[in-house]
Amino acid sequence: MPNVFFCEITEKKILIDAVFSMTVTSPEIAQEAKPGQFLHIKCGEARILRRPISICDVSGDKINFIFEVKGEGTKWLSEQKPGEKLDILGSLGNGFTMPAGNIITVGGGVGTPPMLFTAKSAKNEVKAILGFRNADRVMLVNEFKSVCKEVYITTDDGSFGIHGAVTGPLEELLRSEKFETVMSCGQLLMQKAVSEICKKYNVHCQVSLEERMGCGVGACLVCACETVSGEGLHNMSRACLDGPVFNAVNVVW
Repeated sequence: MPNVFFCEITEKKILIDAVFSMTVTSPEIAQEAKPGQFLHIKCGEARILRRPISICDVSGDKINFIFEVKGEGTKWLSEQKPGEKLDILGSLGNGFTMPAGNIITVGGGVGTPPMLFTAKSAKNEVKAILGFRNADRVMLVNEFKSVCKEVYITTDDGSFGIHGAVTGPLEELLRSEKFETVMSCGQLLMQKAVSEICKKYNVHCQVSLEERMGCGVGACLVCACETVSGEGLHNMSRACLDGPVFNAVNVVW
């Protein structure tokens, strides 16, 4: 069973409307954290289920995570202040496997933050593609530019960066350059499209699935998702324990 830590909040700020950045101190979590893993955070005494939130960055003994207020739990979390402590179970899940070669990281909306820690942990050259609904939802651009060779921003309405989906610049890069793997996090339809393009160009692809989670440790099966093994056998995998990162070819979309 993973350990529970009481972590002091050292910084909190609003990035964009209803999206908060929070940093806590935990030498234990920071030392063990891997790109693609998540924290399971207790959001108030009255709420039994914790909230899973991906790790955005690790620096020294500090862990940063970014979340969007969607319900009572994340609203409670957004109201906590520096100096207060959070009850955190973590870090949890299987993260991204970092190859030796060049990679592309793809993030969509609130699936963008975990790709920053992934890009920072890369062993070689990284190019990032970040997709958002519009200019008002764009975040972390400078942070990605500080660790990536190139950063492409797309918006659905064309109000910032490239007009269209992340699949446009992704296909252009895979057509013109060699990459060892593509790593992705975001909405399911976006990741399915990313997976299909990688398959078209015979490039390995890892996807982080955003599934609803209950316990965070594989016991409740709330986050079960269908996968297929190399032998063609279909299974119900647990996103919290077997994932959240999967080889894209093993996901039944």
